[in-house]
Amino acid sequence: MWFWLLSLFSLLSLLGATPMLIPSGGGGGGGDISSVISRDLFEQLLKHRNDAVCEGKGFYSYDAFVSAAKSFGAFGNTGDAVTRKREVAAFLAQTSHETTGGWPTAPDGPYAWGYCFVQEQGNPVDYCVPDQEWPCVPGKNNYNYGPAGRAIGVDLLNNPNAVAADQIISFKTALWFWMTPQSPKPSCHDVITGRWTPSDADKSAGRVPGYGVITNIINGGIECDKGSNLEADDRVGFYKRYCDIMGIGYGNNLDCSNQRPFA
Repeated sequence: MWFWLLSLFSLLSLLGATPMLIPSGGGGGGGDISSVISRDLFEQLLKHRNDAVCEGKGFYSYDAFVSAAKSFGAFGNTGDAVTRKREVAAFLAQTSHETTGGWPTAPDGPYAWGYCFVQEQGNPVDYCVPDQEWPCVPGKNNYNYGPAGRAIGVDLLNNPNAVAADQIISFKTALWFWMTPQSPKPSCHDVITGRWTPSDADKSAGRVPGYGVITNIINGGIECDKGSNLEADDRVGFYKRYCDIMGIGYGNNLDCSNQRPFA
């Protein structure tokens, strides 16, 4: 689970990744994501996020999403119309899994309840990993907040609570992770837009282009190369729902059940 999107950095620390910094623009041409996903479509995809039972009620707004995406020009602005929609669907699916409030018999199904939570549920892990350049602030779980904050122009290392308090910062931190390669991993953006070519080592490990590699990037050590499992299947469920609503195909290789995690 992310912290909502704090958990993106939580996963980075768990997997020992050292992301490469990219400019806040993220490359690409600066298009407006509203041309790919309208306000009405956003509401349809995340239809229960503002229900009274959701901790995140009122937090995840369409305007904040659009505003944050403008800082990453290539997001939802790479490739043809289908590819652009598929990237938005994949991003919302992965983040929806991490913030879901759904359950098997939930109204409209379990995949209509993305973005229900803001804080990590259960027993949060101490994600502080000692680092000379980015030392953890005492009492804060903030590994990777230093590089993430520097990339988006916010001092998250000393003020990690800003991610759960400011909706634009929350979206920006998630998009920063999405757009940033973590050697030997590609970026999620490059995978979903077809800009990633697997190496021979990737191919021998079963890592081939498709949505499943994104799950591998995010949480491969826990969810991949283990056959079907509820966590990975949930990510695929969200993705299929969003693609169906957006009227696009899923692409190939949706799961990572037979993929070895990245080293």
